[in-house]
Amino acid sequence: MEKIKKQIKAVLNSYSEILFLENSVAGFVILLATFLNPNLGGAGIIAIISAYLFARFLGIGETFLKTGFYTYNSLLVGLSIGYLFKLTPLTAFFIVASSITTLIFSVMLHSIFSYYLKIPILSLPFVVISSTIYLAVSNYTNLFVNSLYPHINFSFLENYLPLWISGFFKSLGTILFLPDVFVGIVFSLVILLVSRILFMLSVIGYYTGTITAAFLTGSFATAFSDISHFNFILISMVLGGIFLIPSIKSYFIAVTGVIISTIVLSAIKTFWSFYGIPAFTLPFNFISLTLIYVLGLLGFPYVAKVIRKTPEETLDFYLTNIKRYRGSYNTIHLPFSGRWTVWQGFDGKWTHKGNWRYAYDFVITDESGKTYRNDGKQLTDYYAYRKPVLSPVRGRVVKVISDLPDNPIGQVDRENNWGNLVIIYDQRGFYVEISHLSQNSIKVKEGDWVEVGTFLGLCGNSGYSPQPHIHIQVQPSADIGSYTLPFSFVSYISQNRFFSNDLPKEGEIVEPVFPDKSIEIKMTFVLDYTFEYEIIKGEKRENLSLTVKMAPDGTFYFDSGKGQLYFGKHEGTFYFYRIDGEDPYLKLFFLALPRMPLFYREGLRWEDFLPVKVVTGGIKKSLILFFSSFNHNLSHIQYTGKFEKNMKITGKITSKLLNINETVQVELDETVGIKSIKFKDTYIKLKKFIHSKEG
Repeated sequence: MEKIKKQIKAVLNSYSEILFLENSVAGFVILLATFLNPNLGGAGIIAIISAYLFARFLGIGETFLKTGFYTYNSLLVGLSIGYLFKLTPLTAFFIVASSITTLIFSVMLHSIFSYYLKIPILSLPFVVISSTIYLAVSNYTNLFVNSLYPHINFSFLENYLPLWISGFFKSLGTILFLPDVFVGIVFSLVILLVSRILFMLSVIGYYTGTITAAFLTGSFATAFSDISHFNFILISMVLGGIFLIPSIKSYFIAVTGVIISTIVLSAIKTFWSFYGIPAFTLPFNFISLTLIYVLGLLGFPYVAKVIRKTPEETLDFYLTNIKRYRGSYNTIHLPFSGRWTVWQGFDGKWTHKGNWRYAYDFVITDESGKTYRNDGKQLTDYYAYRKPVLSPVRGRVVKVISDLPDNPIGQVDRENNWGNLVIIYDQRGFYVEISHLSQNSIKVKEGDWVEVGTFLGLCGNSGYSPQPHIHIQVQPSADIGSYTLPFSFVSYISQNRFFSNDLPKEGEIVEPVFPDKSIEIKMTFVLDYTFEYEIIKGEKRENLSLTVKMAPDGTFYFDSGKGQLYFGKHEGTFYFYRIDGEDPYLKLFFLALPRMPLFYREGLRWEDFLPVKVVTGGIKKSLILFFSSFNHNLSHIQYTGKFEKNMKITGKITSKLLNINETVQVELDETVGIKSIKFKDTYIKLKKFIHSKEG
């Protein structure tokens, strides 16, 4: 029974995917609407079932089919045939063959587009196959003789609405070959209920494009009567909220794309009419794919790297992640032990300029902020001089220079700017250069493999160095003094505050820390581990079972049966990454401990940020995310964690907009996992831990 439910949901998602929604309820409403024209509805069912069964035959698993991504183009092709011909055994055969062809073409095109162009396929397979079909059927006399049928307008509303309103609804219905006001109203309500952002974009897109077309043609009546203007709706939705992060900039790009598409639509309709083929969604695909490709090529910051079920969820995920993970992908550890001070950071006031702007210098200071004792005239007066320098990454040593002398204070070596150095290749694809080491102190050689924390040498004053310090930079090649790349430091403490991945400021005193094995073990969750919890909320008591499972991408998650809470450990920190589903208790786990350092020190603090969906729901969540698309700073929900005695954690959740100032208490289990959570009137406590299903 569960398997059948999943298959039905996958079919329904194919319908909702046409309107860029992954929502089975919306899919069911759309499915029912197609049966206002039984030929259309029946053709759609035949097409989607044919595509789904053939996909399973090819070995495409349920996980990849459940969203409807691979099959919605087949559904569109089936609907296009059902719109042209009534259902007969001959058209049914034609639909099955066309649907399977579309599926194969969709898989092929997706592979090519995603690998080489980094863009989606949208409904391009539907355009290609449907255009091919419309060209081919002119030779199928039997279809024309037996299967053509008149179309009926089911709506009584068209005569009661002004053209500028009825035109919008008819265009919206035309997306599924139902150019009917009533159908358009139903679809608009579906979109509005699922996503306020998409509804707004559908309205903006239609009226921007149609008014532009009206000015170009000189006839508003003609423009608002043209049902092919559904292309404007699709372009606006895709560019404004699906493949770009909803924002003022994405909305501007959407409007620009729609305006450009009025010319493209007119040209395509003129050309296609010679062959008796409708424009379908070709203008939408051409404009949308071109802009998405160009924006990706230019590194436009609002191109969505992760697309969730709705634009609101995509926005929430994006805004939370840019606050949660403030560092870069090129992450390194601090190249020393103990407490050092940032002397110069990115775009530093002395030497970190131009091609060498991404670099850090570190010194050791005393309580008064001085870097030396006595009068500072001798190298040995400097606290950093001949202190150990450690490897900040694991990788292969590719370059070593060790024989340059340390400069006396007041002198610099202008010919050998970088002095004695070690360059290490990190297998993630970048090089790290550590410079100004002391003469003949380097203990590694070219070709050596080093781990994080491996002793490299001693801090010196070689090269262009006015005083002993450690210089570190990330670069794309093994060349000495190559241009630099952005990077960030992981797992360090400053003023008893833990930073998972960040950049310390100039003058800040930092100290690297490494995972505590006992805490790492506590937060290690093996596949099939099951945790049985009791939920106490006032007089109400219920049970919660969390089982560790693994997603296709290798990410682990807790499955409660109602939702999934994804987690992992990365470079000294445990994270709850994201949550799928609507389980309130999984949200409470996320809220209670979104991240935790795998290093314990009493009083240690750390900060994080929470998604809106974890803290609130319903209309409040929808409104916050809708308005956040215009001002990304609105959805700011901060978490501050602190280690208390005996490995207990106090978390504080604050948000000015939501008027939240709450405290949550977490206790870790002596063996593994979370022992208890207390938040407001809810208390969650661990009853039993099972090692495996057999346990």
